[in-house]
Amino acid sequence: MYQYHKWIRSFHAVAKTDSFTAAASYLKIGQPTISEQVKALEDRFAVELFYRRGRHVELTDAGRRLYEITEGIFGQEDEAIQLLQSLHSQKTGLLRIGAVSPPVVMNLTYDLMRKHPDIEFAISINAEQETLARLYDFTIDIAILALTETDKRLYAVPYRTYPIVAVVRDDHPWANKSSIPLTSIRNEAVIMREPGSKTRELLENACNNQGIQINCVMELNSREAIMHAIAEGIGIGFVSEIEYVPIPGTKAIKLKGTPVTIDYYMCALAVRKNRPLIRSVLEPGALSKATRKK
Repeated sequence: MYQYHKWIRSFHAVAKTDSFTAAASYLKIGQPTISEQVKALEDRFAVELFYRRGRHVELTDAGRRLYEITEGIFGQEDEAIQLLQSLHSQKTGLLRIGAVSPPVVMNLTYDLMRKHPDIEFAISINAEQETLARLYDFTIDIAILALTETDKRLYAVPYRTYPIVAVVRDDHPWANKSSIPLTSIRNEAVIMREPGSKTRELLENACNNQGIQINCVMELNSREAIMHAIAEGIGIGFVSEIEYVPIPGTKAIKLKGTPVTIDYYMCALAVRKNRPLIRSVLEPGALSKATRKK
């Protein structure tokens, strides 16, 4: 079994890094050893795990199925090492949080730092797909995501719900109003986030439900860029209320009648939800959300 462990470890490293060369660097052993061990695994079980095209490798169907298993095996090995390292540094634990929204994850981290002063936090901000990939790869422990559908591999706890607001330049006709109906955007030039953005998806769904045509004049891939485009008078935009940065020359306006909201969830891998450190974060989040709903 020990021999198989070494072979499978080499397979996992190649699958994780998409390269025999990178896998050798990752495991700090020679590339010929990596190649020999992966070949030995394939020969022993008469299975092809990678398509080899020069320096490029791609998982076969069998390889993908095996990698789904090895992610858990070696992810938990990494978790064990991190625990030992945190104990060595006299910390009660290291909690790695990934998120798509800096303001949302900073709110959560601030609360956690007050409740758990002995925990060390590592925060990463990435797009949703990369954040999910890091969670599945055991690179982070908890992800803060605006989910519209869940994966059976995830354990998700509602965290917070925020309204989506319209943002206009301070000389816009709406600027002296506290709220406007969603239907008011029919004749407005709208600056949108790129396709795949949850804010954009929720806004488009709400408009489609009311038969509202959105006049998108520009797509941008960052909230900051949208704010500056609004300040320049290019059009109006939409962000979740917590993400609105009141830069000079802009104002946030609430939507009334049919409010559009975005729900954030704290997510962990289902197989890790009962780890003491992860459980201590997820359970209070679930309780506070239930209280707010009442």
